[in-house]
Amino acid sequence: MNFQHTEDRRMLADSLNRFIAEQYGFDARDRIARSAEGLSRDMWRRFCELGIIGAFFDETVGGFGGDGFDVAVVFEALGRGLVVEPFLDALIVGRALAHAGNESQREVIAKMVDGAVMVSFAHDEPGSHYELSRVSTRAGRSDQHWTLNGAKGVVLQGEQADMLLVSARTSNDEYDEAGISLFLVPRDAKGVTVRGDGKIDGGRAAEVLFDNVALDADALVGVEGDGFATLVHSVGYGLVALASEAVGAMDVAKEHTLEYLRTRKQFGVAIGTFQALQHRMADVLLEIEQARSAAINAAAAVGGAGVERERALSAAKYSVGHIGALVAEESIQLHGGIGMTWELPLAHYAKRLVMIDHQLGDEDHHLARYMELGRQSAA
Repeated sequence: MNFQHTEDRRMLADSLNRFIAEQYGFDARDRIARSAEGLSRDMWRRFCELGIIGAFFDETVGGFGGDGFDVAVVFEALGRGLVVEPFLDALIVGRALAHAGNESQREVIAKMVDGAVMVSFAHDEPGSHYELSRVSTRAGRSDQHWTLNGAKGVVLQGEQADMLLVSARTSNDEYDEAGISLFLVPRDAKGVTVRGDGKIDGGRAAEVLFDNVALDADALVGVEGDGFATLVHSVGYGLVALASEAVGAMDVAKEHTLEYLRTRKQFGVAIGTFQALQHRMADVLLEIEQARSAAINAAAAVGGAGVERERALSAAKYSVGHIGALVAEESIQLHGGIGMTWELPLAHYAKRLVMIDHQLGDEDHHLARYMELGRQSAA
């Protein structure tokens, strides 16, 4: 397997890293993350001008990439900058529309690529425990219309989204994979209520309520009742994105910690010369490389299908979950008390690493999923 990025990917990564360093430094990012909106529309459009969202899709839907490594390159850079704009949701929603959407729905992708439309993925529900098939929000059909009722939790940047991709059950029981349908819903549709709040790692998330929301027939994405396969497809790319974002954040936490060990002096010498701290830092470096390998494996597998694809994705998410927590803890402890202060960027990277574990399934969920998929492949 060739792990070398193409020239186009290297150019995209260089441009994105340079833009973040020059225009999205920590102070600017902190102001945006703590603002009332929780994001910057201006920065969103400027990021899009660099081609970020276009890299998520192939030429058939107006993009120029679409490979797992295209996603990985972008999100590793976003992780290094702790970018709070909702590119993860753009990826998941866009992949769902590209996978199952009709012609008019796919036009939304082009608007996303241009930065004209912002979307959110409204799937998680209170008590769902990361299970993709656990959907209790309901959609009923009457003639050529749908009526949507239910609630979604932790919808990232839901207050600012122009459109929501909503999962709802159109048949069968709450846990069944069959009977889930997807709908593209305007955030300002009558009956949609959005209640936002700040996130501990920056930005905002929302609870979204649907009270007899009337939708036209063309709001349905794909075939009625077959939404689960689309969820598996699109969330898989989301897992690659989160694994790569975590690797980017780990790299920065590592760099900050190494710099501190080189410059902080105790008893007249740099604390990085103490053997006990060297051993701890060596363990951190080895674990980060393990996480990087898992993320690379996921990016290589996401374009496939079946058990092997899903095992690689769960392995990566499990790896960055427990390794991210280790990197956060060790980096802060090696800094001492200053590592917990709000003014130090490291504390924000630590928070983000911990919170990545809780998006799209935590390490316990994905370890159990990995083992179950292994049993299925052995049967």
